[in-house]
Formats: sequence, C-alpha cells, structure tokens
Amino acid sequence: MSDDEADPELLALLRQHFQGKLNLDSEPETGVLEGAEYVYDNSIDVALNMRATKNASAFIYEQMQQKEFSTESWSEHELHPKAKDEFTVAFIFTMDLLNFSFWSLRPEDERFAVSYRDKTWTGYWSLVASLQRALEEDIPITDPHYWQDEKECNIESLRYIFRSCTDEEMPLLEARLACLREAGQVLYEKYNCSFTKCIEAANKSAAGLVNLLARDFDCFRDEFRFEGRRKPIRFLKRAQILVADMWACFNGEGHGEFRDIDKITMFADYRVPQILATLGCIGYSPPLNALVARREILESGSSYEIQLRACSIWCVELIKREIKRQHPDAKVNAILIDFFLYDTMKQLEAQEKETIPHHRTRSIWY
Repeated sequence: MSDDEADPELLALLRQHFQGKLNLDSEPETGVLEGAEYVYDNSIDVALNMRATKNASAFIYEQMQQKEFSTESWSEHELHPKAKDEFTVAFIFTMDLLNFSFWSLRPEDERFAVSYRDKTWTGYWSLVASLQRALEEDIPITDPHYWQDEKECNIESLRYIFRSCTDEEMPLLEARLACLREAGQVLYEKYNCSFTKCIEAANKSAAGLVNLLARDFDCFRDEFRFEGRRKPIRFLKRAQILVADMWACFNGEGHGEFRDIDKITMFADYRVPQILATLGCIGYSPPLNALVARREILESGSSYEIQLRACSIWCVELIKREIKRQHPDAKVNAILIDFFLYDTMKQLEAQEKETIPHHRTRSIWY
C-alpha cells in the first residue's frame, strides 16, 4: 500500500462511526491470528500440506484422548507449582518473563543444564528448576521488589541463580536481567508491584490481558513488520503463553478464569514448528530448508523467521478447526494442542528420535 492510498481499516471505522454502528466497548482481539493468516497467504518460503495437516489432526486428537490431555496435565509436571495462590501467580509471571532462548549448538552433555532434585534439566525446564531452586535457597526471585534492587539483583546474582552444571552459561543472561528490571518498574508504577493487578485490569479477558502486556511491557511486545502490510505482524508468544499458563494452572478458575481463552493461538517458538515439519504439515523452500538443516541462525524479524512462525500458528489453527469439525463436542483449543505438540517434540528429543532440526533464532521473544 502506498502513502497515497486510503487505509481500508480506517475507512471501515469511519463508515461505522457515521452509520452509528461503532462499538467502542467491543471485545478485545489480539490480532495474532489475523496477522498469521496474512503471512500464510503471502508466504513463499513456508507452505502447508493440507492432507498431512488433516491426517495430523486425527492423530493429535487420538493421542490427546488416550493421554487424557487437559489443563490438569500442566500441574502434573514435576516442576510446575501446585498451589493455587498469588505466590503461584508471581511464579508464573516470572517464569514467562524469562521463558526464551534455551537452545545450544553444543553437544547434549555440554549444553546449559541445571542440576536439581537429583536430575539434570535442560531447555525450558532448566528455567523452572532454577526458579524453584532459588526459592528453596530463600532468594526472592519472583518478587518485583527484588528485581529493582540493583545491589541484590544484578548480573552476578543471576549467574548464581541460573548456574549450570556444565561450562555453558544460560543464554542472554543480560537480556533476562533487563526484562526483570523493566517488568519490576512497570509493576511498581502501574500495578502496585503485583501481576495479580494486571489480571484484574483485564476483566477476565485473555485477549485483553495479552494486549495489556504488549502495551505496557516492551519485553512482551513481540511484533514485526512484514512486506506488504501496514500493521505489524503480532506473535506475542510470551504474553500468550503467560495467559495460557495461568489458565492451565488454575484450571480456568480464579486467577485463570478467562471468558475468551480460545482467542489465544499457538505459541510461535522453535519446537512446535519442528514437530509440524516432522509430521509433514509444513514444508520449507530449498533455501530455508538448507539454512535450518545446517543449523544456521535465522535473524529475529527476518522474512524467513516471520513466515515460519506465522505459518505454524495458522497450521495449528487449521488442526484445531479440523478436530472441531470431526468432534464438535471436543474440549480442545490451540493452547492444549500446542502443549501437546511441545511435550511430544521434547519426548522425541529425549529419545534421540529427532529427524528434522529446529530453526535457530536467538532473541527474547522465544
């Protein structure tokens, strides 16, 4: 669209206004799915295989039924908090504030890992283990007051909190400190140092809470420009997974009650695209496939990376729709499908059965 062309969305808004149909109190929308569909429609490097996607939906539904996969599955993980209180709210906020970039180019026995409860944890679980370990050592890692205390919370203290049992340090440690600092300041200035206040401000809307996070916290504003579209493509991965984790942990009640939870999409990271490719649901152009196969870095915000993330969101949306079409009463949404696919991919990794590598992008977004 050139600068001389009228914005069709603005024209539609003005038309509604003059016709008396404009509803300023309409329900919040994140815009994530809309942007993902746009990228899918204009993608040249990532494509969906509709037959494989349909077959995958049947397989995924069957497996989720066999494993009785539901919100209850979240709390069944050994390291996830079990209490349903404000302490757990603070834990989940801290967890998803720092929930990004755990991959390593080193061999499995040399990558960043955390020893806790007589086990070795890698990836996302290394973060959760580190937080639990810090709390057991009376380090208030989930307290926004601590994040703002530069004497107590600094790069050296984070090196201790996230200490590895290998020689590799947790990636992007300084960026994680910056996230804690910013979040602490925003919570102090706007929400009485409590993420619970953010939840209350969203008025039980999942989309509203995602939008609030993206508006008030720079470190949650995961969006990028894509050629041909005036509005940015929104992914909001960590904002969305934060809402989803709250919903799953609290089983859709209390702090996890959201009337529009099904507006949350798949969380565009590197593991779910990997298993979608493994299932044949998505495919890459030869240049992109070569980059992924060689484990080369895809720059954050590059066309390749945006296409890969957006098409994965749209693919999971189509899987969800197909499951709903075949099983209208199924209690399934993009969140549960994402959780299931992520867990399945991690199991394949642990069994050394990965057939396709995941793409590699180093950023705070995932």
